[in-house]
Amino acid sequence: MRLEVLKILIVDDNHHMRVLLSEVLRAVGLQNIYEAGDGAEALQQMRAHPIDIVMTDLAMEPLDGIDFVRLLRNSPDSPNQMAPVIMITGHSTMRRISEARDVGVNEFLAKPLTARGVLDRLQKIIDHPRPYVRTDDYFGPDRRRKVDPNYDGPRRRAADGPAPRALRL
Repeated sequence: MRLEVLKILIVDDNHHMRVLLSEVLRAVGLQNIYEAGDGAEALQQMRAHPIDIVMTDLAMEPLDGIDFVRLLRNSPDSPNQMAPVIMITGHSTMRRISEARDVGVNEFLAKPLTARGVLDRLQKIIDHPRPYVRTDDYFGPDRRRKVDPNYDGPRRRAADGPAPRALRL
């Protein structure tokens, strides 16, 4: 995919962080970069522009990144429920990572940011998109990141196929 055609939305209440991310993205050829200062403004931007990827901060006021992604994934009037989301935060505890994953975030990026980290997450979304899953209490990218050929437990989805048989010697 040619990066220059992507439309990226940066959502952060810190203007300097939005400028930094914009400069990193422009340096690799991205030209269509939109900005929003919080989740509510991000939803408005997404209604006005066909956004391909969202990069959002976790901690914002009045609508933080978690609530923004929850609305994006589950609201009946969502502008794009399947937009890939990269969550960016300085609060990279396991609890916050799990919370972001459980609302439907595709990738997670801890601050301080590096150009390599930003590009790595974009590449993962572009080159290795995960299928989306809908259950009674979740909609978003499949949270499983790898297939364990030695897993011999129950399968959770019909599409998973039969459990592999363990070799017996």
